[in-house]
Amino acid sequence: MDKIIFATGNKNKMIEIRMILADLGAQILSQKEAGIEADVVEDGNSFEENALIKAEAIGEIVRNMPEYKNAVVLADDSGLEIDYLNKEPGIYSARYMGEDTSYDIKNSELLRRLEGVPDEKRTARFVCAVAAAFPDGTSEVLRGTMEGRIGYEIKGENGFGYDPIFYLPEFGCTSAELAPEKKNELSHRGEGLRRMRRILEER
Repeated sequence: MDKIIFATGNKNKMIEIRMILADLGAQILSQKEAGIEADVVEDGNSFEENALIKAEAIGEIVRNMPEYKNAVVLADDSGLEIDYLNKEPGIYSARYMGEDTSYDIKNSELLRRLEGVPDEKRTARFVCAVAAAFPDGTSEVLRGTMEGRIGYEIKGENGFGYDPIFYLPEFGCTSAELAPEKKNELSHRGEGLRRMRRILEER
């Protein structure tokens, strides 16, 4: 395995992925860097289903590209589950209030919906399902999580998405206030990718 193609165009996500898998010894390319234009419809009912849909669809394209036919395709589907809101926004995290709506607006709306809700009912978690499509046509999927709660204000510049409202009581800050290395050590994506990394190393 000398190449990994990650089915995303998200630059922030690619920075995290490259940091977490840095010493795996494989070239890590985004879907865009590999010249794949496909826009996969993620219509599954869970994070795992969506990650598999994406990995397998891009994997099928990759098998017909001579320079990448032996590459492993990875994909993830991640989001925020807020217990008080019946696990919203969940698998619709990226599309919550519309895909083009800024996260400042999304985060402000979630804080508004939790106005007056006490700490013990603000429990939440980030979930990340990571799927791999292998050259032999097999696939694997697993998940990582990061537990916390929703804070009371938008804080921090280091993260993206919902990081500025995701509060980690044991560290006394949001995940957007953590140093990038610490965030990767703790995060749902970090856990999911480290678990997947063990599978990659065994193959």
